[in-house]
Amino acid sequence: MSNQTKPDLMESLISLCKRRGFIFQGSDIYGGLAGTWDYGPLGVAIKNNIKKLWWKRFVDDRDDMFGMDAAILMNQNVWRASGHVAGFSDPLVECKKCKNRFRFDQLPGVTMAKNAEGKNSWQMSKETVCPSCGSEGSKFLSEPRDFNMMFQTHVGAVQDDSSISYLRPETAQGMFVNFKNIMDSQHPKLPFGMAQIGKAFRNEIAPRDFLFRVREFEQMEIEYFVHPKEWEKVFEDFRSETKAFFSDLGLGMSKVHELEVPDGERAHYSKRTIDFEFDFPFGRKELSGLAYRTDFDLKQHSEFSKVDLSYYDEANKERFLPHCIEPSFGLDRAVLAVLADSYTEDSLGGETRVYLKLSPAVAPFKVAVFPLLRNKPELIKKAEEIFKAIKKEIPAATFDDNGNIGKRYRRQDEIGTPYCVTIDFDTIEKGAGVTVRDRDSGKQERVGEKELVAYLKSKIN
Repeated sequence: MSNQTKPDLMESLISLCKRRGFIFQGSDIYGGLAGTWDYGPLGVAIKNNIKKLWWKRFVDDRDDMFGMDAAILMNQNVWRASGHVAGFSDPLVECKKCKNRFRFDQLPGVTMAKNAEGKNSWQMSKETVCPSCGSEGSKFLSEPRDFNMMFQTHVGAVQDDSSISYLRPETAQGMFVNFKNIMDSQHPKLPFGMAQIGKAFRNEIAPRDFLFRVREFEQMEIEYFVHPKEWEKVFEDFRSETKAFFSDLGLGMSKVHELEVPDGERAHYSKRTIDFEFDFPFGRKELSGLAYRTDFDLKQHSEFSKVDLSYYDEANKERFLPHCIEPSFGLDRAVLAVLADSYTEDSLGGETRVYLKLSPAVAPFKVAVFPLLRNKPELIKKAEEIFKAIKKEIPAATFDDNGNIGKRYRRQDEIGTPYCVTIDFDTIEKGAGVTVRDRDSGKQERVGEKELVAYLKSKIN
């Protein structure tokens, strides 16, 4: 476990991610673009592994879920119906001294209270100061105003009010507007769900904390439709499944916490919400959410589109609008949680090392194959032969002959590869098999060449 302070841990993690090809600052050679991050080869591998685990648990292993991939751009009336055009906003303030802008609700000493008319109103205390220049908030911070976080664009050649569209701020609405299409094409019976993994965009006032709060991100979401009387049981089922998914990722469950969101703090569509929070290096923050959206979305889209989105239960001769349970996961936040949770420092062989204690299920590579020496053709040839045999059965394998053997071990440790296979002269001259090294313990075991693939598969599965 790392003995660094938490801010230092974030700096070390960000540095490792760039150095080893996990994640880079967006538009890096031009000085970057705040709130955007590019995934390199190893980052994409982790991201895809998390997606596969999510899809397997919530879609492939069930017979009541339908996959979706809705368009990012939608008719502007989708966002009017959902309430995003009128109400998807954060309170923005500007410092009159340094001219920087901030989210008011995230400043120290800021609270929500009722004003004289009984309406919600933001209040600041003496400790509220500008986080940039330190100026006293009551004197230098402007009155908060609503800032809509949707990115607006225009569709087509003419830019007028009728051509307005938005980069979607969530994937959920693409499923709600396809509810009738799924009903008509798949003929499902309640309960059933729709699942989607896709990009979303929010024009955050102050993106921060690496992958945590960004302007372009990816969501893994489910809209699960139930009879209004059955929502509580389904809610609890997804509550358990959510925790099981975090376990699939290899997260330390002592760092995962449930927060029952109280009245007044839930989204406008939610009657009940649980936030699953994680102990990130910068504090306990939301990792995913589970919301009971009632029939809000189907009702809104029925009203605005004038299309009947009700469900007819033939068994009970009953027509109604289904209610919806929404388990929502931020993919980028899941990547960040996995990386932060796995970042480890220890001492091995009298030397300090850094490694990612990743679960094999999410590790970019499961196995790395080495020749003991890089300048011996007979070792390289045998190592390549064994590598090809492994890769047929374990696609996430890599071949590494760059640098001496110690440096290769350290490099594979740092990117989280669970097992390293070394081919040495005993492999060739004595038929003594290969050496398999365990990342976490550093211990090595001799394994016969014929048994090698089965041995590795038993370890990583």
